Amino acid sequence: MTNRIRVRFAPSPTGYLHIGGARTALFNWLFARKHNGVFILRIEDTDRERSTPDAIATILDGLRWLGLDWDEGPFYQSERLADHRALAERLLASGHAYKSYETKEELDAMRRAAEAAKTAFVFRGQVLTAAECARREADGVPYVVRFRVPRADGAVTFHDLVHGEQTKRYADIEDFALLRSDGSPLYILSNAADDIAEGVTHVIRGQDGLANTPKQLLIYRALGVAEPTFAHLPLILDGKRAKLSKRKHGAGATVQFYQERGFIPDAFLNAIALIGWSPGDDREILSREAMIAAFDFAQVSRTNGIFNLVPTDQPLPDPRQFTDPKALWMNAEYLKTMPLDQLLPMVRAQLEAAGLWKAELAEGDGHAWFARTVDVIRERFRTLVDFTTYGRAYFDDAFEFDPEAVKKNLRDARLLDWLPELADALEKVTDWTAETVEAALRDFAESKAAKAGLFINAARVALTGQSVGPSMFEVFALIGRERSCARLRAIRQQPF
Repeated sequence: MTNRIRVRFAPSPTGYLHIGGARTALFNWLFARKHNGVFILRIEDTDRERSTPDAIATILDGLRWLGLDWDEGPFYQSERLADHRALAERLLASGHAYKSYETKEELDAMRRAAEAAKTAFVFRGQVLTAAECARREADGVPYVVRFRVPRADGAVTFHDLVHGEQTKRYADIEDFALLRSDGSPLYILSNAADDIAEGVTHVIRGQDGLANTPKQLLIYRALGVAEPTFAHLPLILDGKRAKLSKRKHGAGATVQFYQERGFIPDAFLNAIALIGWSPGDDREILSREAMIAAFDFAQVSRTNGIFNLVPTDQPLPDPRQFTDPKALWMNAEYLKTMPLDQLLPMVRAQLEAAGLWKAELAEGDGHAWFARTVDVIRERFRTLVDFTTYGRAYFDDAFEFDPEAVKKNLRDARLLDWLPELADALEKVTDWTAETVEAALRDFAESKAAKAGLFINAARVALTGQSVGPSMFEVFALIGRERSCARLRAIRQQPF
């Protein structure tokens, strides 16, 4: 084994990829890429009921969408159970593990006795002779295999890249189980066994794994193998300091939710990277390359990070604020500033999914119009889905009218007659540009002794269904003479 850094992302397939899991995968990936290391993907699929092919596919699809490419794997923990059991046998043979025959009732009694004595319950099993073990096995007495924690004074000490030096006394560590009574390995053994087999040099995982680390280090040290360096990441909490979970926060706690809601993968990665980490300066918009260059565990916080999700049992204050405001802001920044040639395929995919894509937009004048339209309207959008909702009117004649926009900008009853008349005036414009349309509209407003703003705002609603957007004269230019005039005339038929 070389000294090359090897890290792993080892999710349990639960049917979705959690935001916290995605950030763990990202930090592993950043660390590997910065140090020219290896990023391993391992699926810990020993829970056969939850580890379905669909659940595994969801994780793989989420990682691919995020662009977190792995160098080795995916490896499946369920395929290595025999190796895990063999490792337990090695620990038995060396005296670092033993067969524990205590029943559940006996364990419960010990626990109650500790509670009555107001002392912490730290299980220490009875280590029997080989002859006694053989006799009990002959009688069919079930047992679990437990690690024999040293009985001497001492402690497990290790340096965590985030939390610094950590110490756990032997006296505070129970004799933990390695194999169940049916011979199946427990997570704490399987996880360590796979890390050993894969030559993992750095274990980067959530803070909730910190409690297992001393036990896993005991396994490493008993086997006499090189132990990895650990880094435990802060948890991700909501604005009320509750841990993010699908049970509490619904689909909003999953990566798939952001993919379906039109987030840009790089923007989502950028947003979650800054939950508990900073590049060491005040930068917030960071490319993948910038994140790789800046990534350092010295800049990972020991305190939990915040992602402002509203629990599912609470109403959203604003439907457009459907997730963390900063994440939405960041996605909007990417939409506004990313190279157009990178954005156009993403918008096309959204239009195709919504049934709004037209073949003529793929080349020639149609593609030029598509590119210009996307470039103009993206300024106010937050997600890719906005192109098919708030921006639908640019790509299709069937679009919805915002009731508030209608109430605000079409309340003057005279507009039902004036907008069709405006269409007649605009139809005579010879060179259809934003400038020529503006001149004609202002002339028309003057002829009616009305403010131009009345017609600008009313036309915006008639043409787009919205009350805000790009320059209205640019909107006229994009939608074109024929469609613009038809929509102005159709205002009388709208069921307002």
